[in-house]
Amino acid sequence: MYHSAWEVITDKMCSSRCCAQQQSKPQRQQVEDPCQNKARVVPDATYCDRYWECVNGQPELYDCPNGLVFAGKHRGVTEGCDYPWRANYCEEKQLANGPISTEHCDWLYGIFGHESSCTRYWTCWNGTATEQLCIGGLLYNEDTHSCDWPDNVDGCQKHPLCVEDANGNVPLGKSCNRYWQCQGGYPRLQRCPAMLVFDRQSLRCVVPPTEDCDIPTTPAPSPEDADEDRNRNSNNEDADNGPANYPQQPPVRQQPQQQRPQAQQQQQQQQQRQQQRQQLQQQQQQQQQQQQQQQQQSRREQVQVVPNQQASSSGRTSGTINIHVPPGAIPLPVRPGSGARARANNNNN
Repeated sequence: MYHSAWEVITDKMCSSRCCAQQQSKPQRQQVEDPCQNKARVVPDATYCDRYWECVNGQPELYDCPNGLVFAGKHRGVTEGCDYPWRANYCEEKQLANGPISTEHCDWLYGIFGHESSCTRYWTCWNGTATEQLCIGGLLYNEDTHSCDWPDNVDGCQKHPLCVEDANGNVPLGKSCNRYWQCQGGYPRLQRCPAMLVFDRQSLRCVVPPTEDCDIPTTPAPSPEDADEDRNRNSNNEDADNGPANYPQQPPVRQQPQQQRPQAQQQQQQQQQRQQQRQQLQQQQQQQQQQQQQQQQQSRREQVQVVPNQQASSSGRTSGTINIHVPPGAIPLPVRPGSGARARANNNNN
């Protein structure tokens, strides 16, 4: 019979601590019906890495990914499951599934310490390990699963050069521009910027001269020197049984010698283009000036007086004067009685 609180028979499977023991007899446990729950998902009553979900009106049992435990619906890192050390998920419960280990991963999912470095750790996702690095002189703390101060991390032996100061600078022999920089108790070979020297008193790069170093006359380090520094750092890491290896700086790209004539050609082409643009601008200005002069001259020629001799009906020549006035021009005033007609009328009278 189906009840709001239904009974299931679960086999007590071996956890990581009792895999060598035999399986015990089935135990009778009561689990809340997920189909009667608002979230439709409930944790298992015995195992913290299992949960029940209502599917099509029926409860179904699911396992969290290997290494994770049930945290609640829409919680955790994936599928409602989370890392077991983030909360008391497994309090008074046990694990149903044992560990499935791969290279660098004790479980398929989890965060684990590095085998040889205190500043590195592994993040495992579905059995794939990704190497991570603690920055700022911090070390990985396996108890808190986080990057922590070196004083809080037990079991990490620091390099002899960095015993006094785990994050300080140490001179490198008699070198004026190289020194050791301790990061989390492990030394890294560094070089002062160009035209600076390492001061043994202040333990930092300063403007020369100092008591031991004069003004440097050598140029900035070449890519070959940078490669040599990286090789020395890698050798130092092997000798220290896996010290911290901070991400290497990208090598300086050496520009080929052919780029200089190309740059000169580009500059010459740009200068030629600028000259052509200036010539075009001058030509356009000259054309505009010529057009303006032509327009002014045409306006002056538009106002013209043209005599028009027409034969009248009496056969006499008419002295009518036609005045052509262009549009927009002001016509000249004509006095009454002026012209040929006025003189003809006076003669008749």
